[in-house]
Amino acid sequence: MTKNNTAKPDFSIKSYLLPKIAPEGVEIFAIAVVSALLLSLLSNGLGMIAFAFAICSYYFFRDPERYTPDTKGAVISPADGRVLFVKKADYPKELGVKGEAVKISIFMSVFDVHVNRNPVSGKVAKVVYVPGKFIHANLDKASEDNERSLTLIDADGGDKVAYVQIAGLVARRIVNNLKEGAKVETGDRFGLIKFGSRLDVYLPAGKYDVKVMAGQKMVAGETILATRKK
Repeated sequence: MTKNNTAKPDFSIKSYLLPKIAPEGVEIFAIAVVSALLLSLLSNGLGMIAFAFAICSYYFFRDPERYTPDTKGAVISPADGRVLFVKKADYPKELGVKGEAVKISIFMSVFDVHVNRNPVSGKVAKVVYVPGKFIHANLDKASEDNERSLTLIDADGGDKVAYVQIAGLVARRIVNNLKEGAKVETGDRFGLIKFGSRLDVYLPAGKYDVKVMAGQKMVAGETILATRKK
């Protein structure tokens, strides 16, 4: 896991236009660049198309620094994207957690940053991978039908907080670098979903004040999803 940046925020043009690339995308970007160079020797047209693909691959795997607020009891968005819905729901059955939860679903398009970050600090209690389908991730049934990776955290405050990476129509690979028993910090990078998709967060019902609504734009590692009630 890569630590979240706690240094002074960098608001330079370079930090926005040329962010670093996520490790999972380095090989793809390198292959795209080499292919573009070779194809440009054969044909200017093919070379231009290949360079365009290389630029797209860099953009897809960009990993900009984020500056996580230190608000006590805050749950931070684990993904860039837009909130699909906020509603009451059961915890995913694969995690074995009883009780009702508040489910916050965030849809990531292919244009969003794909790197995912931990919404809370705590200890990883369980990580479960479930193979499945690749239907459109903005459909509610994707939570149970699609390929997904589920993570359960014993949060520092004692709550059971879960988050689920869900593959979508385009996405075909979920990366979750968390291991059971590991200690995690809010805002740390923990994985990504290649080429967009969806991420659901489950919070114990009645214990949190939700601060977001459907249609709102999220920034991973920065936007506050909810705060724990006093």
